[in-house]
Amino acid sequence: MPLNILSQPVSVYALGGLGEVGKNMYVIESDEDIVIIDAGVKFPEESLVGVDYVIPDYTQLRQNQSKIKALIITHGHEDHIGGIPFLVQTINIPTIYAPRLAAGLIRDKLVDHRVKDNIRISEYTEDDVLTCGEMKVSFFAVTHSIPDSFGVVVDTPSGRIVDTGDFKIDLTPVGADINLRKIAQIGSEGVDLLLADSTNAAQEGYTPSEKNVYSSLNEIFSKTNNRIIVSTFSSNVSRIQQITDCAVAHNRKIATIGRSIENIIDFSRKYGYIHLEDDDLVDAEDIPNIPDDKIVILCTGSQGEPMAALSRIAKGEHKSLKIKPGDVVVFSSNPIPGNQLGIDRVINQLTKIGANVITNSLFSDIHSSGHPRKQELRLMLKLLEPTYFMPAHGEYYMLKSHKAVAIQLGIEPDHVFICENGDSLILNDHVVRQGPKVQAGDVFIDGNNINGVNSAIITDRKILKEDGMVEIMVCIDPSNNKIIGTPKIKTLGFVTEGDYKDHLVRHTAQKVTEALNVIMSTNKVTFNLIKSEIKTAASKYLFRKTQRNPMIIPVIMSVQK
Repeated sequence: MPLNILSQPVSVYALGGLGEVGKNMYVIESDEDIVIIDAGVKFPEESLVGVDYVIPDYTQLRQNQSKIKALIITHGHEDHIGGIPFLVQTINIPTIYAPRLAAGLIRDKLVDHRVKDNIRISEYTEDDVLTCGEMKVSFFAVTHSIPDSFGVVVDTPSGRIVDTGDFKIDLTPVGADINLRKIAQIGSEGVDLLLADSTNAAQEGYTPSEKNVYSSLNEIFSKTNNRIIVSTFSSNVSRIQQITDCAVAHNRKIATIGRSIENIIDFSRKYGYIHLEDDDLVDAEDIPNIPDDKIVILCTGSQGEPMAALSRIAKGEHKSLKIKPGDVVVFSSNPIPGNQLGIDRVINQLTKIGANVITNSLFSDIHSSGHPRKQELRLMLKLLEPTYFMPAHGEYYMLKSHKAVAIQLGIEPDHVFICENGDSLILNDHVVRQGPKVQAGDVFIDGNNINGVNSAIITDRKILKEDGMVEIMVCIDPSNNKIIGTPKIKTLGFVTEGDYKDHLVRHTAQKVTEALNVIMSTNKVTFNLIKSEIKTAASKYLFRKTQRNPMIIPVIMSVQK
């Protein structure tokens, strides 16, 4: 049963993971203690020009740093561990508790990001119980697309909170089973508030078993005498095991392209999650020397990421692999929301240069999600029987679908909370109500700069990408309040060379001169006013002529005469 101690309110809120797929971070906070569950990243959409990662705003945690007792990791996917290098450089985390595989991936990630601080990482198992101030944290094993995945139980003085983490109820899994018996026991003891994975909540039925994928892959391998290139999520260890098993069964050597997939195979072999002999693997440089029907290439880039291996292969820019007509390229994944355009572009490029591309469909079952559909959600809700429920991990329509499932099973509608990042729920003496909002938002990471870039910079980058830039240099004589000469104008990414560009430049300079003469003829003006007038005059004219809004960069030079 939950702890029977004098009750004090406990806040539960997400800094990431609600209304989106990615950057999961859930926080349980009392007057004295904070326990954080997961610290993920979200990969940027194409509109976020120059951004490498999106992470949560850590302001709320930084302001309450003295209360933080632990960061609990449910499993080793990037949307649950990818933010850790940025978090630990911003906030002191006393201990990171993670399953064995996730712990290894985190250690490697900290080395990659050159985090030199001594970060304490402690590995846990399903049988461990952690003491985090007045909170007790325990675990239950779940099935997901990566081994060592767990749900988390947090017993607080005010009641019990359960976070399922990412899971599916796969009765024929590749790897460990979900511990339904322990989940039922937790439910029989009482669950006050449940947070549960909502990623596939809009889909009826059961998520197909991972074992189904092997049959589809085996059929592709049996019918193919050409090279086979398979792209999947690098962290989908269960899928990688299926692909490599199939390759070995068909006497094909395995080459890997992409650092993340190479790392995960190294880790998984080391910890015994992927079983491969050294003789099964070859270096990417050896691919040209191996017969087409004796090689499988595993690579990153199933989501159309511009810098991933498959995108570079599709553009003919990869040093180790060039597509040959007849190569079979298998996308063993489903698109993450927002990535479809990038994936379509890569598929078109591959097809154009002669590859046969196979994607997941009714006719080729080459992907199975690691997340639960409605029937699995119903079973989890039946087993845990929560009094209150907060759908988590998903976009808004996913959360709303999960709410409908919960109400269908008899949970009171006013006991189900669809929240946004920053919304808090207050658990007090086993009763949940809505609480005040905490600061939450997106931080855009450009390179390894832990401070991120703000939304204004992102907006400027979008303008530069779509509409180009116009630099306008004006010389003024401040003592006489006059312009000297004609403004000099340079453009970049705005209009092509030629007579039309010359016409625009000449007339833009004229409009700027006329506007500045008006304001400078009447009174003394500041540099800020001059800049504003340059932007206004140039923008109005250029939009009227081109229907585009380039970034206007005024450069003012003060010259004494």
